[in-house]
Amino acid sequence: MLQLDATSRAPRAIGRPVIIGHRGASGYRPEHTLASYELAARMGADFMEPDLVSTRDGVLVARHEPEISGTTDVASRPEFADRRRTMSVDGRPTTGWFTHDFTLAELKTLRAIERVPQVRQHNTLYDGMFEVPTFDEILALRTRLSGELDREIGVYPETKHATYFRDLGLDLETPLVDSLRREGLDRVDAPVFVQSFEANNLRAMYADHGLRAPMIFLTTSSGAPFDDPRTYAEYLTPAGLHELAGFVAGIGPNKNQVIPCRADRTLGTPTSLVEDAHSAGLAVHPYTFRAENQFLPADYTVTEAPNAFGRAIDEQIAFLRAGVDGLFTDHSDIGVVARTRFLTAG
Repeated sequence: MLQLDATSRAPRAIGRPVIIGHRGASGYRPEHTLASYELAARMGADFMEPDLVSTRDGVLVARHEPEISGTTDVASRPEFADRRRTMSVDGRPTTGWFTHDFTLAELKTLRAIERVPQVRQHNTLYDGMFEVPTFDEILALRTRLSGELDREIGVYPETKHATYFRDLGLDLETPLVDSLRREGLDRVDAPVFVQSFEANNLRAMYADHGLRAPMIFLTTSSGAPFDDPRTYAEYLTPAGLHELAGFVAGIGPNKNQVIPCRADRTLGTPTSLVEDAHSAGLAVHPYTFRAENQFLPADYTVTEAPNAFGRAIDEQIAFLRAGVDGLFTDHSDIGVVARTRFLTAG
């Protein structure tokens, strides 16, 4: 397990991998709600992970993308029917309702709903119960839970579609950095990781805003950052990783970039990515670990029911054995059990 050294951007070894509550405990509550984040922390997650987008009046709120019809009840609100439109989000035409067309006060009248009700029908029990939270509300929750649970709860915010919002005249970086500084969290040893799929977004926070909290560069199995002609594959070469180490603390790859599946969908053998990243002084936090059979390698499923839980603990242990430093998971309780079994197995 790696952690940032207080004198550099490079991590140093510590005791155990971190469990990151992906969108909170999104396997059990509608994602990106205070209830989801709190449940993740109470299940033992080390970090609550909010994705951040902007309102029309420049307030950061937690949604996975700017279009919100899949995660709120906005489509059922006649007073907002005229806000529906089509936007090009990172080059992709997207139709719906967008956070940047709403003030914070208007967004606060909406209620969260389950994103994938066909998979997590149990989460629909909570549809309509929770607001869209602001980043500052999440930081306040972090402070409260750290006191109640008598351990430091971290926050792992992601700037979503930073170039898209910048082109709309809405800056994600400044309010994010300002909020962290108000809470005393802009320091190299803070319980914080700031993440983005856009390397230039991270460079700007480090060089232009002077952010000192650790940062993570997220990658996908193909393609390139929207703001950058270089591919993710180029960034993950040994040379690319050493370049990244100049301004980030680690990488957040798709889990298939760490251990790909074979053609028959069974789990294969680890790539050199973890070793290469560690050689560059970077931590590795792969995403996303989910318990349902349809998200597991074929040899970790237990029935043909796609929404039933499979051998998720064993899958996560396999990645921990491959040397990763943390796990993004929708089911924080399962991540904690996997980590405990891994550490106690010797």
